Amino acid sequence: MSVASCDEKGVGGNGRDYTGDATPRHALRPAAADLHWRAMNVLLIGNGGREHALAWKLADSSRVKRLFVAPGNAGTATLADNVQLDPSNFAEVEKFIARNAVDYVVIGPEEPLAAGLADAVAAMGRGVFGCSREAARLEADKWFAKELMRQQAIPTAEARSFTDPHTAAEYVRQHAGPLVVKAAGLAKGKGVRVCAGVEDALDAVEQAMRRRAFGEAGARVVIEEKLSGPECSILAFVDRSSLYIMESCQDHKPVGDGDSGPMTGGMGAYSPTPVMSEAILEQVERQILIPAIDGLKREGIDYRGVLYAGLMLTHAGPKVLEFNCRFGDPETQPLMMRMRSDLLEVMLAVTHDRLDRVTLKWDPRPAVCVVLASGGYPGDYEKGLPIEGIAEAEGMADVKVFHAGTRLSGGTPVTDGGRVLGVTALGQNFAEAQRRAYLAASKIRFKDMHYRRDIAHQAMK
Repeated sequence: MSVASCDEKGVGGNGRDYTGDATPRHALRPAAADLHWRAMNVLLIGNGGREHALAWKLADSSRVKRLFVAPGNAGTATLADNVQLDPSNFAEVEKFIARNAVDYVVIGPEEPLAAGLADAVAAMGRGVFGCSREAARLEADKWFAKELMRQQAIPTAEARSFTDPHTAAEYVRQHAGPLVVKAAGLAKGKGVRVCAGVEDALDAVEQAMRRRAFGEAGARVVIEEKLSGPECSILAFVDRSSLYIMESCQDHKPVGDGDSGPMTGGMGAYSPTPVMSEAILEQVERQILIPAIDGLKREGIDYRGVLYAGLMLTHAGPKVLEFNCRFGDPETQPLMMRMRSDLLEVMLAVTHDRLDRVTLKWDPRPAVCVVLASGGYPGDYEKGLPIEGIAEAEGMADVKVFHAGTRLSGGTPVTDGGRVLGVTALGQNFAEAQRRAYLAASKIRFKDMHYRRDIAHQAMK
């Protein structure tokens, strides 16, 4: 993909003007062409699989002098200096930035973005990749996102918002048809329940609003109609005037094969998505991404960073399931495996509003990521279990094991989260990438490990 302009005239999509002129509006060239070149100390915030994948790409940049990851995991420790910082403690983060001459900060997770960490770093006069607190409302407040979509005529599911559990329950009883109940706030990907019937939806309301299974994120719920069709994740780099769509992805949220069981943060992903044609992608740009950015501008909000659109490709066209304000996890793992461009250069172009000068390069081969999870996830699980076989898995060609919920104990990686590892492989086709990922996964062992056995099956239909 190339760069689309974001403005209120609706211009955009592959460098073309949708009023009918298909002539490219600008020449594309590397981001560094006229940015002052110098090596930088970079601080990456986060400790998941997404952050290990980003650290892996950033460490490969010729512009990175020293890379810090806060707090990091056992995987990032092999690439960078892990730092025991609490991202929610802004004073602590700012002190570290000043003491270690950090030039640039990359914020991975949604929580520090929603709390305003990007604003705090920018106020220090340091470069930062990540959207502002106001822009992060697009993910942190699902009802804000729904209202924005309505105002901008962005296709999405019909929905209602509730702060009173009794009223929400009454709506469920009176509503005909399948429903989806969502905690309106941030719930680490677990606040969404696709309900099989009325009783299931009533229980979802009970868990979110009365029992506060997701904390304050469930103080408000959004109840919407259930959409049908293939899902797809579209991520785009965005600066003040342009957006650049990355290669398409498909995430797998339910814990079990065949999309069964409760929702998780993501049990695997693959890239690209065969169902995403060029025509549909242009429709997504024109009807979803550009209107979303323009809608934020009308609210006085400049969006910089990554905009993630979770889509359902319905019989009526693509519709938005959710917006996220950062790289997806585990979508980032196959994306970084396929990206051939210097990630820091692209991020700097976003920060300096020069995204229109970027041309991204991708490995044409597909990538498949299989998440290895702790026993009991997405419920309660044990931590501190030794992990074996990572080196053996990474000894395979075109395989990378990205750490998510891990830490080092006496120099040995142990489990430290629900999603433990993301085994990611490239292949000449999806069948080869899938076979390689699962063969690598079979070499890894920890107590009660489980994973889905059908990641990327849809791509081979």
